[in-house]
Amino acid sequence: MARTTGSEGSRTEEAIRTAAVELIAAHGFEAMTMRQLADRVGVQPGSLYRYFPSKGQLLVELLVEHLEFLVSRWDSEQPEDADPRVRLRAFVDFHVRSHTLRRREAFVANMELRSLAPGDYRRVVALRRNYENLLTAILSDGIAAGCFRLPDARVATFAVLAMLTGVGSWYRDAGRLGKRELIEIYTQMVMQCVGAQ
Repeated sequence: MARTTGSEGSRTEEAIRTAAVELIAAHGFEAMTMRQLADRVGVQPGSLYRYFPSKGQLLVELLVEHLEFLVSRWDSEQPEDADPRVRLRAFVDFHVRSHTLRRREAFVANMELRSLAPGDYRRVVALRRNYENLLTAILSDGIAAGCFRLPDARVATFAVLAMLTGVGSWYRDAGRLGKRELIEIYTQMVMQCVGAQ
C-alpha cells in the first residue's frame, strides 16, 4: 500500500498511536495485528517498525504516555489551596474530565496491563502508582486534618479511583447528563465516601 499524503515524521507516529488506541480499544491488544494497524494508518507494515521496534513496545509507549499525561496535567491544574477538601474536589473534577475526554486511552491503559512483558509491567505499574499516590496524599492529609473519616487512605484511594475510572466506559457526550452535572454527582458521592466534614 502506498503512503498517504503527509504521512512523514511526527504526523505518522501520531497517526499510528491514534489508530493503535482505536484498534486496541475495539478488539484488544492481542487481536490487533501490525498489518491491520498499517492498513488503518495507510503505510506499509514494515514502516511501523521505524517508529516502534515491536508491537509490545508500542503498547508500552501508549500506556506510559497516558499515565505521564495524567500526572503532568494534574501537576499544572492542582489547586494551591491546602484544604484537602478543596484538593479532593479538584481531583475528582480532573479525573472525570480526563477519563471522559480520553476514554479510549484510559480503557486501554486499564485493560491491557495484562499484555505487558514483566519488565514493562513493572515500569507501567510504577507510573500508575505515582498517580495513585497523588490521591493518597490528599486523603492522608484529610485524615490528619480531621476532614475525612477513613480507616485507611490507601484502600480508600483504590476504591475512589475504581469508582471514578469506570465513568469512561459508559459516559457519552450526548447522554442524559452533561459533564458538569456528572462531575458534581461524582464529587458528592466521593465526599460522602470519605466522610468529608
